[in-house]
Amino acid sequence: MKNDAQASVILADSQFLITDAMQLLLKAEGYRLLGVAKYVFELEKLLQAEVPDLLISDYATVDYEGIDAFKSMMQRFPGMTIMVLTNQLIKADLLGLSKLGIKHIVCKTIDRDELLMALRLAIKGRKFFSEEVLEVMMDEQKRKVSNMEQVQLTHTETEIVKMIAEGLTTKLIATTKNISFHTVMTHRKNIFKKLGVSSSSELIMYAIRSGWIDNIEYYI
Repeated sequence: MKNDAQASVILADSQFLITDAMQLLLKAEGYRLLGVAKYVFELEKLLQAEVPDLLISDYATVDYEGIDAFKSMMQRFPGMTIMVLTNQLIKADLLGLSKLGIKHIVCKTIDRDELLMALRLAIKGRKFFSEEVLEVMMDEQKRKVSNMEQVQLTHTETEIVKMIAEGLTTKLIATTKNISFHTVMTHRKNIFKKLGVSSSSELIMYAIRSGWIDNIEYYI
């Protein structure tokens, strides 16, 4: 991934106050802005001309046919990172975006410094969900933690949870801990079963809510 000064960006949002403010910010920070789209057909033209390093878009203000539009773009342009910048904090949509593989979801009320950090992390390929987004996404996990007895994980299981949160693959976890791939998979299955979760995203949210990892660790 390119550094900040070289990174190219496309904005897709129909709210002119957002696009105007974002254009000023991106240019001031040295990003190369390829264009702004209000509609899908405009975005398609920009993507055909040049695929950016980063697409910043709001799924609620552009005429996408649902969040699956992002899945299609991720398949067509695998080298392009997508950041969702939105005020539409609906849990089902946010969880759906996360399951699609969107690793950068930011609320439009975010402050300038945090937005700049989110941009830098997106360019580097690191995860970032803003605090408001995490609060909505973790609501279900919050209820689970408060309504059931605290689950006890072994030391090894806790280490593996932290590694999953850091983005390590099962193969890398096995190499790091000097254990077999099969052993890591067994640990993952046991962890998921103990916590009643079905995906890595749900696992990370549960771990943050339980205090096993800091949400800042997850951002970085």
